Amino acid sequence: MVTLADEYGTDVEIYIKALTTTIHADTPSGAPAKLHDLLEQLGLERHQYPTGGPIYIWHTVPEHLDADEQKRLATRAIPALLLAGYEVNCTPDVFDEATYRQTVHDARTRPARPAAQQPATAGSPSRPAPARRTP
Repeated sequence: MVTLADEYGTDVEIYIKALTTTIHADTPSGAPAKLHDLLEQLGLERHQYPTGGPIYIWHTVPEHLDADEQKRLATRAIPALLLAGYEVNCTPDVFDEATYRQTVHDARTRPARPAAQQPATAGSPSRPAPARRTP
Protein backbone atom coordinates (compact mmCIF):
# COMPACT_ATOMS: atom_id res chain seq x y z
CA MET A 1 0.00 0.00 0.00
CA VAL A 2 1.36 3.41 -0.98
CA THR A 3 1.12 6.19 1.59
CA LEU A 4 1.22 9.95 1.03
CA ALA A 5 4.76 9.92 2.44
CA ASP A 6 5.70 7.36 -0.24
CA GLU A 7 4.00 9.47 -2.88
CA TYR A 8 5.71 12.75 -1.89
CA GLY A 9 9.07 11.29 -0.83
CA THR A 10 8.89 12.59 2.75
CA ASP A 11 9.28 10.88 6.11
CA VAL A 12 6.02 12.18 7.55
CA GLU A 13 2.93 13.69 5.89
CA ILE A 14 0.51 15.36 8.31
CA TYR A 15 -2.96 16.08 6.93
CA ILE A 16 -6.71 15.76 7.54
CA LYS A 17 -7.96 12.61 5.87
CA ALA A 18 -10.51 13.33 3.14
CA LEU A 19 -14.16 13.22 4.17
CA THR A 20 -13.22 13.06 7.88
CA THR A 21 -11.93 15.35 10.60
CA THR A 22 -9.14 12.93 11.56
CA ILE A 23 -5.57 14.23 11.46
CA HIS A 24 -3.25 11.57 10.05
CA ALA A 25 0.52 11.28 10.09
CA ASP A 26 1.59 8.98 7.27
CA THR A 27 5.07 7.50 7.09
CA PRO A 28 6.61 5.72 4.12
CA SER A 29 6.26 1.98 3.67
CA GLY A 30 8.97 0.29 5.70
CA ALA A 31 9.66 3.36 7.86
CA PRO A 32 12.02 2.64 10.75
CA ALA A 33 10.55 1.61 14.09
CA LYS A 34 12.25 4.59 15.76
CA LEU A 35 10.14 6.96 13.64
CA HIS A 36 6.93 5.21 14.69
CA ASP A 37 8.11 5.23 18.31
CA LEU A 38 8.88 8.97 18.14
CA LEU A 39 5.43 9.73 16.73
CA GLU A 40 3.90 7.84 19.66
CA GLN A 41 6.12 9.69 22.15
CA LEU A 42 4.85 12.93 20.63
CA GLY A 43 1.25 11.94 21.41
CA LEU A 44 0.04 10.37 18.17
CA GLU A 45 -1.72 7.01 18.22
CA ARG A 46 -0.33 4.14 16.13
CA HIS A 47 -2.62 2.05 13.95
CA GLN A 48 -1.70 -0.87 11.75
CA TYR A 49 -3.32 -3.08 9.19
CA PRO A 50 -1.91 -6.24 7.63
CA THR A 51 -1.89 -6.06 3.83
CA GLY A 52 -0.53 -9.46 2.87
CA GLY A 53 2.87 -7.81 2.48
CA PRO A 54 4.37 -5.25 4.79
CA ILE A 55 2.12 -4.07 7.60
CA TYR A 56 0.49 -0.73 6.80
CA ILE A 57 1.17 1.63 9.74
CA TRP A 58 -0.22 5.12 10.26
CA HIS A 59 -0.72 7.49 13.16
CA THR A 60 -3.58 9.75 14.15
CA VAL A 61 -4.04 12.56 16.61
CA PRO A 62 -6.26 11.36 19.49
CA GLU A 63 -9.89 12.01 18.60
CA HIS A 64 -10.91 12.78 22.20
CA LEU A 65 -9.16 16.16 21.87
CA ASP A 66 -11.08 19.13 20.48
CA ALA A 67 -10.25 20.20 16.92
CA ASP A 68 -7.95 23.08 17.91
CA GLU A 69 -5.98 20.94 20.37
CA GLN A 70 -5.64 18.23 17.72
CA LYS A 71 -4.03 20.76 15.39
CA ARG A 72 -1.77 22.05 18.17
CA LEU A 73 -0.63 18.51 19.03
CA ALA A 74 0.17 17.75 15.38
CA THR A 75 2.00 21.06 14.98
CA ARG A 76 4.01 20.57 18.21
CA ALA A 77 5.31 17.28 16.78
CA ILE A 78 6.93 18.95 13.76
CA PRO A 79 10.00 20.55 15.42
CA ALA A 80 10.88 17.31 17.25
CA LEU A 81 10.61 15.36 14.00
CA LEU A 82 12.77 17.92 12.17
CA LEU A 83 15.37 17.91 14.95
CA ALA A 84 15.48 14.10 14.71
CA GLY A 85 16.38 14.51 11.03
CA TYR A 86 13.07 13.65 9.39
CA GLU A 87 11.54 15.45 6.43
CA VAL A 88 8.02 16.56 7.34
CA ASN A 89 5.18 18.08 5.35
CA CYS A 90 2.07 19.44 7.05
CA THR A 91 -0.97 20.79 5.23
CA PRO A 92 -2.02 24.38 5.99
CA ASP A 93 -5.41 23.25 7.37
CA VAL A 94 -3.57 21.47 10.22
CA PHE A 95 -0.56 23.74 10.78
CA ASP A 96 -0.84 26.26 13.63
CA GLU A 97 1.79 28.99 13.23
CA ALA A 98 1.63 30.29 16.82
CA THR A 99 1.99 26.79 18.28
CA TYR A 100 4.92 26.05 15.98
CA ARG A 101 6.73 29.25 16.94
CA GLN A 102 6.16 28.61 20.65
CA THR A 103 7.39 25.01 20.38
CA VAL A 104 10.55 26.11 18.55
CA HIS A 105 11.12 28.87 21.13
CA ASP A 106 10.67 26.38 23.98
CA ALA A 107 13.13 23.95 22.36
CA ARG A 108 15.73 26.68 21.95
CA THR A 109 15.43 27.95 25.51
CA ARG A 110 15.18 24.58 27.25
CA PRO A 111 18.31 23.85 29.27
CA ALA A 112 20.58 21.35 27.54
CA ARG A 113 20.62 17.86 29.00
CA PRO A 114 23.93 17.02 30.65
CA ALA A 115 25.90 14.36 28.80
CA ALA A 116 25.69 10.92 30.30
CA GLN A 117 28.64 10.16 32.52
CA GLN A 118 30.86 7.38 31.20
CA PRO A 119 31.95 4.89 33.87
CA ALA A 120 35.65 4.88 34.63
CA THR A 121 37.50 2.01 33.04
CA ALA A 122 40.06 -0.06 34.82
CA GLY A 123 43.27 0.32 32.89
CA SER A 124 46.95 0.74 33.27
CA PRO A 125 47.73 3.97 35.13
CA SER A 126 50.82 4.46 32.97
CA ARG A 127 48.87 4.64 29.71
CA PRO A 128 45.87 7.01 29.36
CA ALA A 129 42.75 5.71 27.69
CA PRO A 130 42.31 6.89 24.09
CA ALA A 131 40.03 9.86 23.57
CA ARG A 132 36.47 8.93 22.67
CA ARG A 133 35.31 10.28 19.31
CA THR A 134 31.72 11.21 18.66
CA PRO A 135 30.27 11.82 15.20
